[in-house]
Amino acid sequence: MNTSELNRAVRDALADRGDPVSRLGYFCAPFRPRSGPLSDRVIKTYRGGRDPEVLELLARRHDAYAACLRDAGVTLPETRFLVLEEAGFQRPVILQKALPPETMLRDMLRAADLKTAIALLDQAAISIAGFWAAVARRPERIGYHPSIRNFAMGQEGPIFFDTFPPLIGYSREEMGRLLLRFSESRLIRGIGPILPERIRAIQDEWYSPAGTIVGLIGSAVRLRPDDKADLLDWARGFAETHLTGALKDEVMAELDTPPRLPTIWTATRRILGLEGKPNV
Repeated sequence: MNTSELNRAVRDALADRGDPVSRLGYFCAPFRPRSGPLSDRVIKTYRGGRDPEVLELLARRHDAYAACLRDAGVTLPETRFLVLEEAGFQRPVILQKALPPETMLRDMLRAADLKTAIALLDQAAISIAGFWAAVARRPERIGYHPSIRNFAMGQEGPIFFDTFPPLIGYSREEMGRLLLRFSESRLIRGIGPILPERIRAIQDEWYSPAGTIVGLIGSAVRLRPDDKADLLDWARGFAETHLTGALKDEVMAELDTPPRLPTIWTATRRILGLEGKPNV
């Protein structure tokens, strides 16, 4: 489809949107059309507005971030970023090739036996460490949000599908403004100007190599609390085998007790009533 046809198909899908695939997203509730030319896609729509300079930069940064992820060895489903024009009002939209529900890593981890679960986690953790190694020498501020809910598992390994916001090139202050600008929650947008540091802090784990790895471990422990000891043993072995230097030391220091979600995220989830399901 050319751009005009694609925009028309997106508008038709929005007019007849199906049930959300997930209600976990901070920014949107992705959905998959029930029929039509985009029925094999997940559609993610974000808060529109009349700030074209913000959205034009967002579109460029999204393309740059998707390229950065792929260059760093991260597998993405086919992903396209659009800005729909609606009488002077512009709406960002991401179209993404739908992934089979049975490949969602979170659900696979819950259903698997312990040995299989650890093998899945090992693949995800290796891919996270590989990403950080690949971008270590890049000059831009680059982040990554590889939580369990943002991964599927294909035949060749992890598939990552969370490209919004594009974590490339934005300062901490700028990303804090994006977190407010595109939040679907009026309450969050109301709290933000009063407690701006609380909102800015949401992003900090995304820009921390150790934080992303520890976050994966903590999520696994929360998913399988009865296997906590075995999962922490695996995590220590992973750090010893695959990490070096300061990154290894930071991760090991966090594994004396089961990692916990940052307070800012537990509070935000509570405010938004978010579920812990795959955010595809």
